[in-house]
Amino acid sequence: MARHQEQDSVVLLDFWPSSYAMRVKIALAEKGIAYECKQEDLRAKSSLLLEKNPVHKMIPILVHDGKPICESLNIVQYIDETWNHEPHLLPSDPYQRSQARFWGDYIDKNVYSMGKKVWTMKGKEQEEGKKQFIECLRRLEGELGEKAYFGGEKLGYVDVALVPFTSWFYTYETFGNLSIGAECPKLVAWANRCMQSQSVAKSLPHPHSIHEFALQYKKRNALA
Repeated sequence: MARHQEQDSVVLLDFWPSSYAMRVKIALAEKGIAYECKQEDLRAKSSLLLEKNPVHKMIPILVHDGKPICESLNIVQYIDETWNHEPHLLPSDPYQRSQARFWGDYIDKNVYSMGKKVWTMKGKEQEEGKKQFIECLRRLEGELGEKAYFGGEKLGYVDVALVPFTSWFYTYETFGNLSIGAECPKLVAWANRCMQSQSVAKSLPHPHSIHEFALQYKKRNALA
């Protein structure tokens, strides 16, 4: 149910396999915000993308009433503050909010870069990448602990930051010859719990679609 004012114009510049763009889609869905989604070709970026994010020239970009907001976790925070109704993604308590931002930052600095080594590298580099990646996931699993979600009993900011990467788990496992379920069973159970939420389920592509994209990427970049 969209609660924003009718005159609000909300556009998302998207690239469907991007875990970062998936975060924004989950946040918008959680808040019930209607928006227009525009797919970008990152090998031939549109003039709109270059105009709205001249610094990094990357997606996702949320354009709200003509004003661009860039960087996925910054966008998620903007959505939570701009449409300030339930469900709230960030905790109201300042300390808990600082911890949620800390873990969001940890995810940003580690998961993508380590995961990419698993599916693009070979030999010793890949083995090192696998080790780092599993250590990273185990650290996140430790932070999750026995909670249903990272923030407690409901989907929140850290879940939104991390869960998009689970759509890549099949790709990591296939190319890396590993089992995330065997290494991090609680994290996989958490991912399955998140997928029961419509906002997550409709925002994440099928893992096989991601795998097909990764195959094509490797072929195109002579990594196969």
